[in-house]
Amino acid sequence: MKGHFKKRGSTWYFWAELEPGADGKRQQKSAGGFRTRREAEHAFAVLRDSVRTGAYVATPKLTVGEFLVDEWLPAIQATVRPTTLQHYASYVTVHIVPRIGRLQLARLGPAQLNAMYASLLEDGRSDGRGGLSPRSVRHVHTCLHKALHDAMRWGYLARNPADAADPPVPRTAEMTVWAPEQMRAFLASVADDRLYAAWLLLATTGMRRGEVLGLRWEDVDLERRRLSVVRQLTTVNYRVAVSEPKTAKGRRSVALDGATVKALRSHRARQNAERLANADVWQDAGLVFTHEDGSALHPHRFSAWFEQRRIAAGLPRIRLHDVRHSYATAALSAGVAAKVVSERLGHANITITLDTYSHVLPALQEDAADKVASLILGP
Repeated sequence: MKGHFKKRGSTWYFWAELEPGADGKRQQKSAGGFRTRREAEHAFAVLRDSVRTGAYVATPKLTVGEFLVDEWLPAIQATVRPTTLQHYASYVTVHIVPRIGRLQLARLGPAQLNAMYASLLEDGRSDGRGGLSPRSVRHVHTCLHKALHDAMRWGYLARNPADAADPPVPRTAEMTVWAPEQMRAFLASVADDRLYAAWLLLATTGMRRGEVLGLRWEDVDLERRRLSVVRQLTTVNYRVAVSEPKTAKGRRSVALDGATVKALRSHRARQNAERLANADVWQDAGLVFTHEDGSALHPHRFSAWFEQRRIAAGLPRIRLHDVRHSYATAALSAGVAAKVVSERLGHANITITLDTYSHVLPALQEDAADKVASLILGP
């Protein structure tokens, strides 16, 4: 197979002479947007090898939209979490297809992707109120990168144009947390709340919202003061769904303190009374935290309830997920080992913990310096 290389502007292109088609007509394959000739030659070599092994499938008229909607999304449906599929479908239909859906897949290059990212930053919001954040555009890029990687594996592309694209770098948002005294004030303000045990569990374990709402009594051992995180409640198209933790480390055993165990015992007694009072309509899903009829709590509504209670307590605004950050910050500041904090939070690895809570580390470094020096040098 012969290849021709040419530089256009600041990027390189190649044209490949393929075998004639079934109708005897000449067939060519081209790709561009490479930063160097070496990159173009490498992409040509990949194409040549795929043709030689029979993996290449010539689809010159397949558009980006046709590939994403008709082939890719249906193909990955059984391989990803329902919430992930929902996000991918939203990125494809709302952001990607309207902008580059009509382009031929085989001719898609990093220049078109960069133009799409710029457009999303400027006016990408579906409500017409401006652009998406760099982080949101990065999510779109991640989705498209995976789709184009699959297109390459399936023989539709010789290379992944998203590899050479330049998506925006998300800004690191400043973390907002409550100090221990503020968390204590919040818990005091909800001491008579029907879901007090849920608020306390969030504050003393750093569990995720979905993990708390998906907790079943069979996963709780009050005698041993431990619980097991094995599932979580999520939403798919606003409907409550059950899913497993994202990573193996997400499935974990969490030790409980005495006060949280006491609150869970009181909550179970209250729930048993509600079960008797609503026996004719009780929905026994075995969940720890439910409505009065035993049905699951909607995660979005649970977050709204937290906001209402925060306002009533007169505390600074944080998201419900920031209670998790508040717990981790307090634990690290108290000298709990980062590895232990990482395990309790269910992070995939300790690097995530250290990167996420790096704002706490300088103070810990100073404290460690004083403590070790005092130990070695004496008072």
